[in-house]
Amino acid sequence: MNHPNAKRKPAVILLVEDDPGDQELTRRALKHESFNVDLRIAGDGEQAMDYLRREGAFADPESSPTPDLILLDLNMPKRNGREVLGDLQADETLSRIPVVVLTTSEQEADILRSYDLGCNSYIQKPVDIDQFTESVRRLGSYWFGVVTLPTPNVAV
Repeated sequence: MNHPNAKRKPAVILLVEDDPGDQELTRRALKHESFNVDLRIAGDGEQAMDYLRREGAFADPESSPTPDLILLDLNMPKRNGREVLGDLQADETLSRIPVVVLTTSEQEADILRSYDLGCNSYIQKPVDIDQFTESVRRLGSYWFGVVTLPTPNVAV
């Protein structure tokens, strides 16, 4: 039986992460899975919001497609992940995009605040490279193999 998301290939993921090493690890982990992913990367929260609002360098919808999923680090320069979550929640056109916080923070306050601001999942980044890779692979399998995602920009 085909999964409802099987027809939506490739799945667009916006990774909002300032660490180049974590960007590359995430890219590699997603590349080795059976689903087809179009990974887009924003190096900080400000760039992420420009991408999502199609502003500046991201004005062309062809080169900045609406993501099916956002992977969001909390601790970044310029605009942190908490601010991005608040921006997403306040914007009717962006609030339905699922957001997975992927961060090193184990602080209960960060976990509670992230869920209060509308994140769909909170994952603590494992320090071990193999465990990190496995976490990203499981995350991809869940979001693109199990979950039915909304079609971007569809009005109800």
